[in-house]
Amino acid sequence: MSPDLDPVAFVDQRLGAARVLRKALRYVFPDHWSFLLGEMALYAFVVLVATGVFLALFFEPSTAQMTWHGPYAPLDGTEMSRAYGSALDLSLTVPAGLLMRQTHHWAALLFVVAITLHLLRVVFTGAFRRPRELTYVVGVTLLTLAVVEGYAGYSLLDDLISGMGLAIGYSTALSLPGIGGALGTLLWDGPFPGGPAFESRLFIVHVFLLPAALATLIGLHLWLVVRTRHAQFPGPGRRERNVVGSPLWPAYALRSLGWLFAVAAVLVLLGGLVQINPVWQWGPFEPWVGENGAQPDWYLGWLIGALRLMPNWEPTLFGRTLAPNPFFGGVVFPGIVFGFLYALPAIDRVLFTRDRVEHHLLDRARDNPRRTGLLAAMLVFVVLIFFFGSADRVFLSLSVPYELQLWLARGLVVIAPPLAYTLTRRWCEALRRSAAHPLRAVDAELRAPPAALAAETQEDALARSE
Repeated sequence: MSPDLDPVAFVDQRLGAARVLRKALRYVFPDHWSFLLGEMALYAFVVLVATGVFLALFFEPSTAQMTWHGPYAPLDGTEMSRAYGSALDLSLTVPAGLLMRQTHHWAALLFVVAITLHLLRVVFTGAFRRPRELTYVVGVTLLTLAVVEGYAGYSLLDDLISGMGLAIGYSTALSLPGIGGALGTLLWDGPFPGGPAFESRLFIVHVFLLPAALATLIGLHLWLVVRTRHAQFPGPGRRERNVVGSPLWPAYALRSLGWLFAVAAVLVLLGGLVQINPVWQWGPFEPWVGENGAQPDWYLGWLIGALRLMPNWEPTLFGRTLAPNPFFGGVVFPGIVFGFLYALPAIDRVLFTRDRVEHHLLDRARDNPRRTGLLAAMLVFVVLIFFFGSADRVFLSLSVPYELQLWLARGLVVIAPPLAYTLTRRWCEALRRSAAHPLRAVDAELRAPPAALAAETQEDALARSE
């Protein structure tokens, strides 16, 4: 091959980096569809940055009042903030503005979805074990910041739905024992709905600080993945000390480039064809208007559900309230969920695997029934609370009284997680004994005679008795 056509030779002639570059191009990626979830998050972030730059050129982060005149008749001549007015202009008058706004919003949703699905793949396959604990912690931190970034983004528009979200966030900040009042006043530049500097602060956080932190963590996460090399599922020729798959160049690079174009194309199509967050329908935020029928973005639904499900309980001591009610749903609940995620490597090592060796082969869910059962219980716990946070309109249409909704959801949140743990653990134990496909194994168990179900190896018996 001509040196001008060989990328390694081309770079080596100019930088003398052939050895490093050749090693990088020969890096092997496992061939499994689930590894594309992490790349989906990365490429959604790329689309977010590209569309966000366009939006920042036209958006005006200001709470100063103006009278808006535009093509949407119901709001023509309405007093509103410049932030909301510029959001309307982006949606209705700026060429390609609505396309960019909606593509940006869809990319934000996909970014959090992809991180969440990637995280579920990691925890259910044990990919967080040594030597990848730090990689895992960086990934959980990425999810945390992505949720905060999404909340800051849709709060910028100063429409009715974002104003209600900020009111809930302000109440949660005030609920922090001891420091809540000072913290809320500092962040909001005064009492709610905030002072003149609040919108500018939120804009800086959303457009500069959090994207920079996310980009840094993504780079660190990718470096750690390469540094510890990819884990892989067991299979022919796959061992703890090798990786079977495709080299970076040309196979994986071209495949990944195609995935980038596919993700970007789908997001642009969604932005152009599927309406999302039509801010002109919500109207400007007014503190005395509290209902518009809209729901928050999905990644905040679980927090709304926790706030709704929390009983009316505020502990007191010597006549002083120790913690206001929003503290438990808005701070304690997400603290428990993310605390569990951060502590999972230690929990798994102490309770389940009891080893400190390196693991480069992934587990199947059935390989560790107790871990899978615990993860299933936590997942059911969060999903039920999320469902209740977003299902009130469905219950209303069915004429189910709100108090009945509340007690049904509270009962399910208490009963369902232990039930999920028990059923999932038993299912995994049955799959491990039969070594069959999950659906075929269920069918076989239903048809099997009792004697066949009682048969188990000594190893399975010891595992069950632990």
